[in-house]
Amino acid sequence: MSSAIVGAASAIGGAVTAATSNSWFIPMLMAAVAYFQYEEIIDPESKPSDIGGDEILDHYDFIVIGAGSAGAVVANRLTEVENWNVLLLEAGGDETELTDVPLMAGYLQLSKIDWQYKTEPSGTSCLGELEEIPPKYIPLLKHFPKSTAMQGGRCNWPRGKVLGGSSVLNYMLYLRGSKHDYDNWESMGNPSWSYRDALYYFKKSEDNTNQYLANTPYHATGGYLTVGEAPYHTPLAASFVEAGVEMGYENRDLNGEKMTGFMIAQGTTRRGSRCSTSKAFLRPARLRPNLHISMNSHVTRIMIDPVTKLAFGVEFVKDQKLYHVRANKEVVLSGGSVNSPQLLMLSGVGPRKELAKHRIPLIKELSVGENLQDHIGLGGLTFLVNQPVSIVENRFHTMSTVLQYAVFGQGPLTILGGVEGLAYVNTKYANSSLDWPDIEFHFVSGSTNSDGGAQLRKAHGLTDAFYRAVFEPINNRDAWSIIPMLLRPRSVGSIRLRSGNPFDYPYIFPNYLTDDLDMKTLIEGVKIAVALSRTKAMQRFGSRISNIRWPGCEKVPLFTDAFWECMVRRYTSTIYHPVGTCKMGPYWDKDAVVDAKLRVYGIRGLRVIDASIMPKLVSANTNAPVIMIAEKGSDMIKEFWIKNTIV
Repeated sequence: MSSAIVGAASAIGGAVTAATSNSWFIPMLMAAVAYFQYEEIIDPESKPSDIGGDEILDHYDFIVIGAGSAGAVVANRLTEVENWNVLLLEAGGDETELTDVPLMAGYLQLSKIDWQYKTEPSGTSCLGELEEIPPKYIPLLKHFPKSTAMQGGRCNWPRGKVLGGSSVLNYMLYLRGSKHDYDNWESMGNPSWSYRDALYYFKKSEDNTNQYLANTPYHATGGYLTVGEAPYHTPLAASFVEAGVEMGYENRDLNGEKMTGFMIAQGTTRRGSRCSTSKAFLRPARLRPNLHISMNSHVTRIMIDPVTKLAFGVEFVKDQKLYHVRANKEVVLSGGSVNSPQLLMLSGVGPRKELAKHRIPLIKELSVGENLQDHIGLGGLTFLVNQPVSIVENRFHTMSTVLQYAVFGQGPLTILGGVEGLAYVNTKYANSSLDWPDIEFHFVSGSTNSDGGAQLRKAHGLTDAFYRAVFEPINNRDAWSIIPMLLRPRSVGSIRLRSGNPFDYPYIFPNYLTDDLDMKTLIEGVKIAVALSRTKAMQRFGSRISNIRWPGCEKVPLFTDAFWECMVRRYTSTIYHPVGTCKMGPYWDKDAVVDAKLRVYGIRGLRVIDASIMPKLVSANTNAPVIMIAEKGSDMIKEFWIKNTIV
């Protein structure tokens, strides 16, 4: 292997190793990936082509809006029917060499492939400098000391603006949730959405590289989506699982028969690189003549006849030109939990008062934009260690690390955004007999300080003052962290239009931590994380919580519930799982936007297939469930149109 690396280094310029600055690292990493992973047109993983504006047809059988985690799946599955033609519209462009590198996930946020959304200040979470917060929100902060955590009191909300959507920005973690989640969906009046139904579609997509798991009834091989463990682990990963066992939990497959327990993280990776839904589903289908992919195409309106209530096409802008394309069969909206409700409201489907405010003619009144739910946790819960066993970014800024990854798909750059372990634990508020835990742990073999302040603080929206006070004193020190994540929040928010302009970002009101039980549960999750740091397995590395007091929390007694609450309200970390804004439900549910077949109520020829249809947030990271929804939604479309087609 060493001789291969030496040869490779000379091939792309080994002199770079003499650089005294790390400014060369990312450009060289991208160059190495481009050089060693060059794709030919016949390669099944070659990137899709962008159809030119003059090649776009006047009409298609199906138009899919959004080529993200759901839309890429839908486009693949619908074009399996050779006599159906499909137009897939994506507001962003294609993936880059850097998006493939798992450990660099944090560098993708706030880039051109991120919509770069921000929430509105609430006074209950992501607390920021008073002088940065709009005056109308300052009264909401009267119960909390002045704080210096988040810029403007807003949370960053990364969303993918790229082929593959948020599956290109995320940390690739593959979790499905509890059987109770899906059985609960069905009990809410959504037939055929039980866990048994969902499991079929989880397995349909999956190509699990862990042979032990692949041979169980809960996993499969041969699907488009590659799932497996990272090929590289720090010593902390095994200790995390050992610590869980020491605390009485089992080391188990969290996607298997039972949910509660600890495991080494599985993710959507292939040969050490990210396996987005674009790579998994679009690239194998890119040469199908019945699939047209139009990138950098911003959809401005779904064309709906106000009399017949038929969705008959889509209006979009590409290269500063306005296009109108008709759909012979259906328009499928897969924009995600922010863009899908925004586009429905811009098209005349939504709450009457909201549309009237922006002078948008009402076509169908529905509770679009309501029922917003998201997973949050405490960020920055940092534990220092006394051995060089964690991810310290500048330690990996070497030519050998670059080539390990680029040539062999090995080494520390293959770690899933730094997350090496996952766990589901029960607080005192969970009924442990149900095997439906209420907290998930993301175990990170590093922390906010591990990149020396280069990127993570920006991605998390931290103020300079907060970072300097809390993390700069421990910059590049060996550490690990746990993000305790609240699995089933009771706090519910909404999406609102900022204006009738489709290029204006919507208002995002997540209403985090407005329900008291959410905070109480999260505090208990933090306590369990701290207890884990005191196990023999973690004390092997001298683990100790960072003793730096956070601004705004200096006068709160250490390790009390009030102390943890103070931290949570400042460093409120979204886990990027917004759902529910186009809720699936029965016709008698006044908040339902789509039925169990994902058809928009009162509008013919229009379905929503993405995370926004979830009636309740699943107890897991949402990427795998969204892919499952897209698989199932695609089959529903096929069933309807094939059954109703006269041969």
